[in-house]
Amino acid sequence: MLHVALWEPEIPPNTGNVARLCAATGTRLHLIGRLGFRLDDRSLRRAGLDYWHAVDVVRHVTFEDFERAMSEGPTPPVPLPGGRGEKEPTPSPSLQGGEQDLRSSVASRESQEADRPVTPSLQGGGWGVGCPSGRANGLRLWCVETPAERAYTRANFADGDCLLFGNESSGLPPSVRERYAERLVGIPMLTGAVRSLNLATAVGIVLYDALRRLHDW
Repeated sequence: MLHVALWEPEIPPNTGNVARLCAATGTRLHLIGRLGFRLDDRSLRRAGLDYWHAVDVVRHVTFEDFERAMSEGPTPPVPLPGGRGEKEPTPSPSLQGGEQDLRSSVASRESQEADRPVTPSLQGGGWGVGCPSGRANGLRLWCVETPAERAYTRANFADGDCLLFGNESSGLPPSVRERYAERLVGIPMLTGAVRSLNLATAVGIVLYDALRRLHDW
């Protein structure tokens, strides 16, 4: 299984279309940080919330929570209401309105797993730049960003990899781009007439190419 992660997405239809893409491909969707919309927003519903019950979606309050969850391996973080396994999609508060509840959920999960050995975080030698193989428990992170010297077609995608995309207005934070510089890839734009591609379009291009290679389509 592949993972797609969105850092603080801002535009509801983009996230809705990415969610539909993930539902169609069996890809786990991670939403990280402060969202620019409520998950029960009418625009998000039009863009793909009808399929929300089929999406394997998880929510991370901070980027550190995301890193920790990925490095810990097979145990997923607390899922969003209305994700896979629920019959009907239920409204979920935005981070602005439910940050305390989300932090409580994360804290509860961490308390339940307190007896499990924890893999070090990126800064402590996990799958950051200091780890040449870029692996932690078999999982790798690829940052898809513009500009990038390396095209996504040069990435060696493997089962379990995570494709991380920045938000629509500013992309990924500089600290994340620097930390994962060895796995920073981009989508070539031949004319130079635009600054970047639409988020959902970019996810579709890279995700389907990774799937094509993994499944030998």
